[in-house]
Amino acid sequence: MANYTGPKVKLSRRVGVPIADIPKHTAKRQLNPPGMHGFRGRRLRDYGIRLNEKQKLRYHYNVLERQFRGYMAKASTAKGNTGQVLMQTLEQRLDNVIRRLGWARTIWAARQLVNHGHVLLNGRKTDIPSCQVKVDDLITLKPGIQNVVRENMENLPGHNAPAWLTFDPSTLIAKVIAVPTPDEIPFDVNMNLIVEFYR
Repeated sequence: MANYTGPKVKLSRRVGVPIADIPKHTAKRQLNPPGMHGFRGRRLRDYGIRLNEKQKLRYHYNVLERQFRGYMAKASTAKGNTGQVLMQTLEQRLDNVIRRLGWARTIWAARQLVNHGHVLLNGRKTDIPSCQVKVDDLITLKPGIQNVVRENMENLPGHNAPAWLTFDPSTLIAKVIAVPTPDEIPFDVNMNLIVEFYR
């Protein structure tokens, strides 16, 4: 499947919010429009506002449009709030879990970690970033990559894993203990607008 390989800060600038929690994206000057005075552009209409919210979520989880539509279709047929089910599905992607644990600084680094076969899910090599983790799943790393992951964790001082994951820093073994709730998701987005966009 294709994947966006262009400049990542450009995505943050396009939607107006930092899509990664690293200084390159969170710096205020990076979110200003390009040019000496910054091109202000037109005011967004209803469609543009909903599109922008959807793009924020897509970029934050590094998901292509076709895949995102599939997640949306499944969420709309599942029991419960469509927006909440969609967020839980995206949060439970393996690459996102790696990012939430602090093993990688960004979603792109987490995706690479999984793609290269360094991550073990329940003791089996898993190289599919979109793999869904479930409650009681164990996530470990191959021995050769553990030093790199420890360096990544040192570069993220003060980072805490969310409450739905448990993590032992000495052995680098993580476990999914619950399904994530909307309060435990650190990215702020209006899910109602995204659900309306696809109706």
